[in-house]
Amino acid sequence: MPPQMLHMILPRSDYEIVDDSWNVVGLRGTGSKDVIVKDAFVPSYRTMDAMKVMDGTAQREAGMTETLYLMPWSTMFPLGISSATIGIAEGALAAALDYQRERVNSSGDAIKDDPYVMYAIGEAAADINAARQELLANADRIFDMVDSGKEVSFEDRAAGRRTQVRAVWREVSAVDEIFARCGGNAARMDKPLQRYWRDVHVGQAHAIHVPTTVYHASALSSLGVDPQGPLRAMI
Repeated sequence: MPPQMLHMILPRSDYEIVDDSWNVVGLRGTGSKDVIVKDAFVPSYRTMDAMKVMDGTAQREAGMTETLYLMPWSTMFPLGISSATIGIAEGALAAALDYQRERVNSSGDAIKDDPYVMYAIGEAAADINAARQELLANADRIFDMVDSGKEVSFEDRAAGRRTQVRAVWREVSAVDEIFARCGGNAARMDKPLQRYWRDVHVGQAHAIHVPTTVYHASALSSLGVDPQGPLRAMI
């Protein structure tokens, strides 16, 4: 029998927070520290079946009827992380524009007169905005389905995760294009752009943004094939 994923609630006395465990290159302020749990007993009433949370069954069994609470986990949880990366990308774009506004190259020419850099910035701005719109439209689509009483199928959830993951990879690529055209000085620690660049990549590295299984599951579902095993994880 495959292992069952559970959400658990533990009192503060049952776990230890490892203070120096979040020493990372980006998103340093999140405080995403490791915890250690030793010999803790967790009664069943403090556990929840993760799969029931993901498909909305747990919420219905708890008697919740509001649309917001009936939204699939796979729509709501990723938004908390993906939306942050969108904001970081928008901050990177603003920082790049501010940096390039008065910048000149080694020949003394204004960067704003370089059509190739301007093209890259324009394209990146479009991709970052498109990523934002994709996330919003995705959430709206699922919300409307739930609000109207329609069942959100696994195929719907997989398509939503596909869109969410792709939006993040799209805007991270846009930030890379911006950063690559700002020169070595933009990588100095006193320049804000390098922090945006580091933060957005660490945000992308979260497990909720891994594309392989999500794309695979979505493609199979579109073909009428029901994904099994790990392909159903976090969808």
